[in-house]
Amino acid sequence: MPDRKNLTMQTQPEEAQWWTTIITPREKWYRLRLKELWEYRQLVWLFVRRDFVSAYKQTILGYFWFVFPPILSALASTFFYGNVISLPTDGLPPFLFYMSGTFMFNIFSACFINTSNIFGENASIFGKVYFPRLTVPLAKVLIYLINVAVQFLLFIGFLIYFISRGADICPNAWVFMLPVLLLMAVFIGLGPGLITSAMTARYRDLGRLVTFFTT
Repeated sequence: MPDRKNLTMQTQPEEAQWWTTIITPREKWYRLRLKELWEYRQLVWLFVRRDFVSAYKQTILGYFWFVFPPILSALASTFFYGNVISLPTDGLPPFLFYMSGTFMFNIFSACFINTSNIFGENASIFGKVYFPRLTVPLAKVLIYLINVAVQFLLFIGFLIYFISRGADICPNAWVFMLPVLLLMAVFIGLGPGLITSAMTARYRDLGRLVTFFTT
């Protein structure tokens, strides 16, 4: 009796021994399923609440961490760039100048860093049940937008203070471009963050390099 394995190989055509499986997406890359994302808005809110509570739970200063980072960053920039290097600010108060300068960059860096390890931090959730994957990075962005709102109110408070002290500050029409600049900073940070997150799932070292690179 001939060997069964040899018999199977003999009956197959020669072309069938060489094959390639091509995996392609079912939909186009530009279909973000925003309608489905809206249907899962309660899940987004749950992620926002979970991350928001866990970030400030068991901390001594609590929600004061909304206020301290921008003030400390502006003070450090004022000391280094204003006193050590003596960069001109065109007559503006150095503290207010550097606080506004680091405002947009902090938005970019926060969105970039917080979304660069999405897959690694939520691997257990992604592997159990289906939900739109954009809900997790969207929750990260919404959390920082709350932080941005508090910092912006803080900036407005310092702006009113310096104007009352007689500082030469003249806002112009470009102030109305702030929402556009805000969205640009969010998306510029979100895009590379999601790309990096796909690589961080395999190479965990990238998570540490992202923070170092952004700094």
